[in-house]
Amino acid sequence: MKAPAEAGVAGHRPGSGSGSGSGSGSVLSAHSVPGPGPEPADGCDPMNSVLGKVRPILEAFTSDDAALSLAELVRRSGAAKATVHRLAGELVTWGLLEREGCDYRLGLRLFELGQRVHRQRILREAVQPYMEDLLLITRETIHFAIHDSLDVVYLDKIFPHRGLNAESRVAGRLPLYCTGTGKAILAHSPPSLFVDVVRGGLKPLTRHTVVSPGRLRAQLDRIREEGIALESEEIRLGYASLAVPVFAGGTTLVGALSITAPTYRMDAAGHATALRTAALGIGRSLA
Repeated sequence: MKAPAEAGVAGHRPGSGSGSGSGSGSVLSAHSVPGPGPEPADGCDPMNSVLGKVRPILEAFTSDDAALSLAELVRRSGAAKATVHRLAGELVTWGLLEREGCDYRLGLRLFELGQRVHRQRILREAVQPYMEDLLLITRETIHFAIHDSLDVVYLDKIFPHRGLNAESRVAGRLPLYCTGTGKAILAHSPPSLFVDVVRGGLKPLTRHTVVSPGRLRAQLDRIREEGIALESEEIRLGYASLAVPVFAGGTTLVGALSITAPTYRMDAAGHATALRTAALGIGRSLA
């Protein structure tokens, strides 16, 4: 399999932490969607800028929203109706929003811009051949995820007809602490992220979600020692995920690769070798 020889990765080295946390900038994508920056020196509120007002309008849309009314955009953004109406009109002109009757939907221009994000595009091109091989071998759903803030963001997902269609989606987010890919990343990251994750709250998504910091720390220590993470029914009842970290050139953590299947069908022992082999192949292609 051939993959791009370079990805312009920037991250950290394995074993740099205790296996129970991570820090910012620890993954290739780290902070591909940057949070608010430091307070301006002149004390100005960044939300009073044009971009500060546009951002909550665009972020009002979730992955489940086909379109939103003006009233809903006002409610979700917290901005004045006149401001939302004016800015939404400008966003339509720029192609960042589109009109659907009286409602608004995200515009094609956003998709075009997203495809130009160089680092993520190169990384996705590198992982796809290995994901396809895993799909052929396992006939289960394959994910590749990267780290951003306290979440994993799914950079790619492929699945057979019988595959998993819920919970995860390309460009979707899920918490680091209860996903297979998130645990694999968290276990090989600096301790500061573990602290941040715990501080952010370990909220149960199912009755099996690990919400005890002590149990999570022990789980991450074991993952770091064994090099593989197994998450069972922490995100969705009836499903399990087996994940490994991916290191560019064997040293720089860039994300995590996983196999997701119904718990009754998950063959952790049988799939582990193929999963590790794919992760090593991706890492070599990014060296």
